[in-house]
Amino acid sequence: MITDFFEWFGEIGIFSWRVLRAAVTPPFEFRELYRQLDEIGSKSLPLVALAGAAIGAVLAMESFESMTRFGARSLLPSALVYSVVHEIGPIITALVVSGRVGAGIGAELASMKVTEQIDAIEASAVNPYRLLAATRILACILMLPLLTLASDLCGLVMGWVALSMVEPLSFHQFYTSGFRGSDFNDLLPPTFKTAIFGLIIGTIACFQGMRTRGGAEGVGRAATSSVVLSSLFVILTDVVLVKLIIIFFP
Repeated sequence: MITDFFEWFGEIGIFSWRVLRAAVTPPFEFRELYRQLDEIGSKSLPLVALAGAAIGAVLAMESFESMTRFGARSLLPSALVYSVVHEIGPIITALVVSGRVGAGIGAELASMKVTEQIDAIEASAVNPYRLLAATRILACILMLPLLTLASDLCGLVMGWVALSMVEPLSFHQFYTSGFRGSDFNDLLPPTFKTAIFGLIIGTIACFQGMRTRGGAEGVGRAATSSVVLSSLFVILTDVVLVKLIIIFFP
């Protein structure tokens, strides 16, 4: 069991090196990259926006009751903005994308592996690490920050809607009070840390898919392990990144 644990890390390290080497070696697969940007970005947007909106509304309603009880209702917009932008938006976006995109990539590449399509691509003198893995990983890295911004926006708008249903509050008042004292150091690090989440999701999903064995059962295992492992590593990485952001962007 312990041997398998370290063997997995060794294999994913070798896989990552091969993908990096293939990604910086021409020819570049811009057409496939564009297709993956659409697949990972625009097709994940409705789900990410809905998840962000739901979390924003729930957080606003729960916070309203709690902060009213302690006489801190005036701080509610700032608390909502801080919570959504700093932590709730990035982690919810990463987990949603991990569930949708991680499973999709893992199952797609696993299916190509068991049907020997990847071997056929390699026999055609096309590097599968460049065509299949590098494009998907790069698309995840580029799309996660943009999806996070969309999730944050939907969460804040629905949070304002939820607050305005219990007491009169214009969006200008909510915006002014919520972002008072905030600057780009409060927005950029939490948003761009999701690029690291995208790297984790894309790498693990591609790795699990391209190492699949065992036919249709192996495809199912690859999809499941892609979601479970990427979600787990996203959460663990978030703990480290939060501490680093606190240290370097106080």
